[in-house]
Amino acid sequence: MSMATSHFHSSIKVFALFHLILLFSSLLHTATAIPSHQREQEQDTPITRFQRYLRINTAHPTPDYYSAVSFLKAQAHSLGLTSKTFEFTPGKPLLLLTWPGSNPSLPSILLNSHLDSVPAEPAKWLHPPFSAHRTSDGKIFARGAQDDKCIAVQYLEAIRNLKARAFSPLRSVHISLVPDEEIGGLNGAAKFVESDDFLRLNVGFALDEGQASPGDEFRVFYADRIPWNVIIRATGVPGHGARLYDGSAMENLMESMEAVSRFRESQFDVVKAGKALNGDVVSVNPVYVKAGVTSDDGFAMNVQPSEAEAGFDLRLTPTTDPDELKRRIAKEWAPAVRNMSYEVRFFMKKNLI
Repeated sequence: MSMATSHFHSSIKVFALFHLILLFSSLLHTATAIPSHQREQEQDTPITRFQRYLRINTAHPTPDYYSAVSFLKAQAHSLGLTSKTFEFTPGKPLLLLTWPGSNPSLPSILLNSHLDSVPAEPAKWLHPPFSAHRTSDGKIFARGAQDDKCIAVQYLEAIRNLKARAFSPLRSVHISLVPDEEIGGLNGAAKFVESDDFLRLNVGFALDEGQASPGDEFRVFYADRIPWNVIIRATGVPGHGARLYDGSAMENLMESMEAVSRFRESQFDVVKAGKALNGDVVSVNPVYVKAGVTSDDGFAMNVQPSEAEAGFDLRLTPTTDPDELKRRIAKEWAPAVRNMSYEVRFFMKKNLI
């Protein structure tokens, strides 16, 4: 989205805000260790505030939204920001923070971040995923550190730095902290943007999360890829495992996965050759395979199943032709002539195609 006003000096201030956000992002990801970690833990610094936020378990399936909202409200109030909590769906709070501008009639700036994170498997972590453990070289281990609790803290710390310099924004700056982004956002951002409360914000420019960067280079994107959840199903003749069958469910699914893999490699090769960024190609990642006849000790290894299924996470670029991709799926990935079908679930939609 572009700014809805031509106030040049206001644009300069907007970019000053974003510049400070980026500067603080660098601080979070490249923080150097100090002689005593224990002393730093007792201090109130941008890093320790970040760690406190990370220690709140907002991972699915049971995110502790209320503790996260309480923490962020306290931080916002310490900066003199106003806050309002919406609950469009019970148990799914959405927090809106506001830094009023000197001319609130101008289109506002909206900075967005989500409260939730994907599940963690503690046994597979070097450090507990909600300990926010910081190593001697400054690395912080925590679920949600990059996706995307660092963003919320960056917003707040950028405002803290601007206020310390006696900066006052011309237009109002809002921070929306939304629930359920990782599971589609239907009970969070989707309901918020359809509300009168959102309309009254008069948003002229919005900034959200992008791609994580391990260094000091930051890229700004003006569009986002479109998530598709693709489920491919195969059916075939069931039978004893000792016999060979043409067109079995597993054989059909394996051929499908080979076709998907070839497409994935064709996209990834362009990135590896340096001719495109990750966001410039259609990404495809297998997520699960479901098949087999269950038994008391797992699966009946001597039975060929009559059904098999696999799921894929696709991300389409803004320039991808969705109809052309659906034709590819129908022709190459899940051809009906091989007793196959497919389903596309839009990440932000309830309907299927």
